[in-house]
Amino acid sequence: MDISTIPLDQILWLTAALLAAGLATGILAGLFGIGGGAIVVPVLFEVFTIMNVPEAARMHLAVGTSLAIIVPTALRSYMAHRARSAVRADALRRWALPLVIGVIVGGMLATVSPDRVLKFAFVAFAVLMSFKLLFGRASWTLGNELPGPALMNTYGFGVGLVSPLIGISGGGIASVILTLYKVPIHQAIATSAGLGALIAVPGTISYIVGGLSHMSELPPLSLGYVSVPGALLVGGIATLAAPLGARLAHAFTKRQLEVGFGLYLLIVGMRFVVGMFA
Repeated sequence: MDISTIPLDQILWLTAALLAAGLATGILAGLFGIGGGAIVVPVLFEVFTIMNVPEAARMHLAVGTSLAIIVPTALRSYMAHRARSAVRADALRRWALPLVIGVIVGGMLATVSPDRVLKFAFVAFAVLMSFKLLFGRASWTLGNELPGPALMNTYGFGVGLVSPLIGISGGGIASVILTLYKVPIHQAIATSAGLGALIAVPGTISYIVGGLSHMSELPPLSLGYVSVPGALLVGGIATLAAPLGARLAHAFTKRQLEVGFGLYLLIVGMRFVVGMFA
């Protein structure tokens, strides 16, 4: 695929957009315990549109690159939160195995699904999560403590299954589940950050393998459905910015974090709907 026909000023604009996305991703990763996929996927999708990546491969490339970016970002965010002793290690241990199994299955499904399926899954996630965070009440609980092994395994598998379909670390979904069992929001965010790498590593591998047979449709320096330049530009800046977001998270109240996260997800979801039907 030849990108030499793209004007220099447009290449500079694309680079600036990727760097800005990296900064926002890192701050959001630390602030909300997410890997930043919800902001990176739409940005990458638009960048790949300008680069004339075939539509059938565009969303897959955006999602796969997003998962690759999440690996270092989530690790940096998790370490920053762990330094503040905010991580629920018991939840991490109980979710680890079913989460990874879910990611493997979800990654296999994602790489063979039409791009419209990935777009719909992304929008559904953003809208549902924002509704709970913006309009949820303290009375919306499922229990006073984390459930038993069967339900925890189901949650872990479900989060792992969905995450590769939409290019997220699963932190947003995991945070909502944990808060429904009265886990304090700061602990929920910190614990969700720890889930990011568990999801992103096998998810990235799935997209690399799944895209190897489509290399002729992809931009230069792609590794399967992962754009190496995109991952390095966004991921590098995001990794540096994640600790800043973690510090900000502990400066806000529970309600402020919930409203901020909810508005963020709603805006991203609406933006993607516009992109789908414009």
